[in-house]
Amino acid sequence: MPHIPVIAIDGPSASGKGTVAQRVAETLGFHYLDSGAIYRLTALAALQQGVLWSDEDAVTSVAQYLDVVFDGDQILLAGQNVTTAIRSEEIGSGASQIAALPKVRIALLARQQAFAKAPGLVADGRDMGSVVFPDAKLKVFLTASAAARAERRFKQLQARGEAADLAVITADLEARDARDRARSVAPLAQTEGALLLDTTELTADAAVEQVLAWWQGR
Repeated sequence: MPHIPVIAIDGPSASGKGTVAQRVAETLGFHYLDSGAIYRLTALAALQQGVLWSDEDAVTSVAQYLDVVFDGDQILLAGQNVTTAIRSEEIGSGASQIAALPKVRIALLARQQAFAKAPGLVADGRDMGSVVFPDAKLKVFLTASAAARAERRFKQLQARGEAADLAVITADLEARDARDRARSVAPLAQTEGALLLDTTELTADAAVEQVLAWWQGR
């Protein structure tokens, strides 16, 4: 099987990695993997099935039999359109909790790796460069200050017409960061060989241009 070029973009929640990764993929004509969506889908499926997010074995079973279809901009879970549902703050928190469970991460590893198809893949998440695609041709660690990330999430929620409290969002992001960095398996960190991209003062356009410049330079 020919080697598939992969760009792995990792970083904390609300750093802008999803927006950047998707636009880079569109520009290059590559496939796109939002690994966070996989964990959000697992969290939502567990919730729907009455499974506690702390029950590692039960959540792992949910992950193994996840009935998911990515159809363009829509995401279907067991035939139900959950594109909007998985973006709630509650499901985001659940995704962070189950992502700390080693058995769940193992169960979802092959599902994520299967997204690597010709002509290439741009994948974003927490451990794309360190665990899922360690041989990625380009690894980027995309981050921003907690204050900047909270402000972005606050504006996103407001734009969707959802209630938003900046202080609550900031506290939640900081809790997710701590959980992601402290977990025993694939903790959030800038992996060896990953290029640091701080977007605190950057526009999305500038961040996309930087990643594309690094890619062209490889």
